[in-house]
Amino acid sequence: MNKKISMKNSYFIVTLIVLLLLSKKTSAQEATVITAEELAKQLANPVASLISVPLQNNFDFNVGPNEGFRYNLNVQPVIPLSISENWNMISRTIVPIISQSNVFIDDSNQTGLGDIVQSVFFSPKAPSKSGLIWGVGPILLLPTATDNMLGGNKWAAGPNAVFLKLNGPWTLGGLINHMWSYAGSGNNINASFVQPFITYATPKGESYTMASENTQSWDNDIFGGFIGVYYGKVMSLNKQMLQLVGGPKVYYGNNPLNPNWGIRANIILLYPKK
Repeated sequence: MNKKISMKNSYFIVTLIVLLLLSKKTSAQEATVITAEELAKQLANPVASLISVPLQNNFDFNVGPNEGFRYNLNVQPVIPLSISENWNMISRTIVPIISQSNVFIDDSNQTGLGDIVQSVFFSPKAPSKSGLIWGVGPILLLPTATDNMLGGNKWAAGPNAVFLKLNGPWTLGGLINHMWSYAGSGNNINASFVQPFITYATPKGESYTMASENTQSWDNDIFGGFIGVYYGKVMSLNKQMLQLVGGPKVYYGNNPLNPNWGIRANIILLYPKK
C-alpha cells in the first residue's frame, strides 16, 4: 500500500527542482567560461585539488516492504591537503542526516544522525603517462547513529580506491571499497561498494552524469544498487561558487529495503584555489 508523503516534504522537493531548473537560465555573477568548465571537470574528479562541501539531498520512495519514505541529507566535505611536492591527501567525510517513515514498521518515524563514513585518499598530483588519475587509502565506518533504525551499530574499516581518466570534456572512472566490521553489537559487516560513473562537462560549466552505486553484502548474499542520471550547473551566487545537481534514481537488486525510485538534488559549495 502506497504511503502519502507529507506536504512539508512535497514542498521541499518542488523547491529544489525549481532551483535546479532556474540554474539552467540564470547564473548571477558567474565566473568566466573557462573557470566554470574547469570546475565542472574537477567536480567529476573525487581526488581533485578542490575544496567542496556537497549537501546531497536524497528523496527515496516506496522503501522496503512497507513502501515507506526516506529523506537522507549527506553532508560531504572534501578537503585536499598537499603533503609533499608530488602527493595530495584528500579527506572525504559523509555525515548522513536521515528522516524516514514507515520503512521498518507501519506508522513509525525516525529522524536523526546516521553512521558517519570517513575516507582518506593518497593521490599523485600529476596524472600518469597514460592520463590515469588515481587515489588509494583507508575507509572507516563510525557507529554514530542516534537511533538503531538509522545505523548498524558497528565499527568497520577497509581499503578504498578511486580511478578515473579525463578525455577532453569526458571523465570516466569508478570508486571501490570494501569494509569489514571489527567491533560493535550490530550485525557483522562484510560488504563491497562499487560506483562507476561517466561525466560530460560543457564550456558553460554544465555537466551530464550517469552513475550507479552498488553494495554487495557477502555474508547474506544481499545485493542492492541504483543508477542515476544527473544534470549539473556551476554558478555563482553572491560571489559564492556552487554547483546545483539533480536527477532521478532507479533501484535494483534483491535488498528487501530497496526503494523503488528516488530523486537526488545536490547543492555543492565550491572553494577553488585563487
